[in-house]
Amino acid sequence: MTERLSAPFLRSPPFPGIDPAVAAISTRQQPGDQPAAVDDALLESVAKARVGGCFWGGRPGGIVIVGRQGVPIARERRAGLEADAIGLLPGGRLAARGGQGRPLKEDCDPWTLVQNARSVHAEADDELAMVAGLLGIPVYGPDLQFVPPARLREEARLAIGRARYRNCFADSESSVAEAIAQLGDWRRQIDGNQGIAAASGMAFWKREVIGDFLWDGQNSPPFLPPHSGLRRAAREGGALAVWPSRVPPDLPREAAARSVPLVRVEDGFLRSRGLGAALHPPGSVVVDRTGIYYDATRPSDLETLLATHDFSSALLERARLLRARIREAGVTKYGPQSGAMIDLPAGRRTVLAVGQVDDDLSVRLGGAGVGGNEDFLARVRRAEPEAWIVYRPHPDVQAGHRKGHLSDAVVLAHADRIDTGAPLMALVEAVDEVHVLSSLTGFEALMRDRPVTVHGMPFYAGWGLTRDLARPNARRGRRLSLDQLVAAALILYPRYIDPVTRLPCGPEWMVERMANGSTPTTTWLIRLRALQGKLRRLMTLSAEYLNG
Repeated sequence: MTERLSAPFLRSPPFPGIDPAVAAISTRQQPGDQPAAVDDALLESVAKARVGGCFWGGRPGGIVIVGRQGVPIARERRAGLEADAIGLLPGGRLAARGGQGRPLKEDCDPWTLVQNARSVHAEADDELAMVAGLLGIPVYGPDLQFVPPARLREEARLAIGRARYRNCFADSESSVAEAIAQLGDWRRQIDGNQGIAAASGMAFWKREVIGDFLWDGQNSPPFLPPHSGLRRAAREGGALAVWPSRVPPDLPREAAARSVPLVRVEDGFLRSRGLGAALHPPGSVVVDRTGIYYDATRPSDLETLLATHDFSSALLERARLLRARIREAGVTKYGPQSGAMIDLPAGRRTVLAVGQVDDDLSVRLGGAGVGGNEDFLARVRRAEPEAWIVYRPHPDVQAGHRKGHLSDAVVLAHADRIDTGAPLMALVEAVDEVHVLSSLTGFEALMRDRPVTVHGMPFYAGWGLTRDLARPNARRGRRLSLDQLVAAALILYPRYIDPVTRLPCGPEWMVERMANGSTPTTTWLIRLRALQGKLRRLMTLSAEYLNG
């Protein structure tokens, strides 16, 4: 084996700030170990996931022929090509021979280079050659002779089999298939971050983790004020990542005028064990290049997934198991909750009405014209005239951080009970039906097989799983199963970062960490924000008392 393969072929990206020993998904086998068997199905999964070698590396364009330095390229294959069209990677055993072409950095993505090339020139056990063999691109060796594809696939089998694989989240042994799947998840996230030139609107206490979420294999985008970020993106021909609620309202129009794509970043659906309004950094985000999931007025990446994705049986089984674990662990967007369950009247239909933040973008863009919490409650009562209704205010509103507080008198004009302390999912499972405007609680109720009535147009409405009271969305209408909804919303769409290792992870690990209490340390900012919320709430309640 060459020096290039002193590291395993299937290896982890160099995640910034992470100890390589923590991130390592593979290690070299020890002397005396026998290579593991690698069948054709595993080779095909490697090719489909496009992992192996520096798959996170740079992606130079304009390369027609790819070679390793020192490996000759026949004159007839170079005919008519400028030197810049021949990309030469360093590190070969024959590098001292030199060569004519464009010198490239060692950490280029071999998959991008090779898939766009008409031929590859390297030794058969070179990573370049193995990638070419898996992609069906012709390979020529140092003797200028064509290397049979079967030889290249055999070299790939040996390279993959000569390693030990580990689950970097559990620090335990892993199978080759599990390692390929994890590398594939990392590849998709890195691919999704290509071309982001700057980021704007992210609160300063989120920027470290957002930088990790947006790392493109080489760099994280700089955080700039919105119009500075827009100028940089226009200058570099890239996109601007934004937190929608924290950038000027005219920014999308200005970006469109300058042909700058906006990439919208928001909290994911399994966020963390604390409130975003209380300055707990997100453990999950969504990165949407089309729109954003809560804006029903336009398409989003999530809506497109739900409308068009071909869900495999393996993905649906993964979604089923994930949903079962979420239910078992009692995990919600805000983490496991404690508190005393309220008594529900026996022999009477019970309904839970879930309040929201009145000025939240999900209400403005997905509320289908409902005018805040009071209007929503009145609509619930009209829809359920005989039911016993319990109203649950949004936790950010209850904590005093956000707009939408209703006095007890206003709530009890429409509802029978106000609850702020019962475990939310226990309450969801106890009532006969859940009513929401656009709250994520409706999605969480669906995962627990509860009937849900929707007054707005959240992402989970319009697919045949909810009773929808708003006008139908013409882009929706495909009939989905619950596991298809879960697969898109919790597996394919969001991104997660493990709070223990700080590595990008799948939803299963986020659920485990949330269930067992793993969470970032409470900072002085979080304590200050909590005190600020208590003071605001005290002022609100005092004003209510003084006004009668």
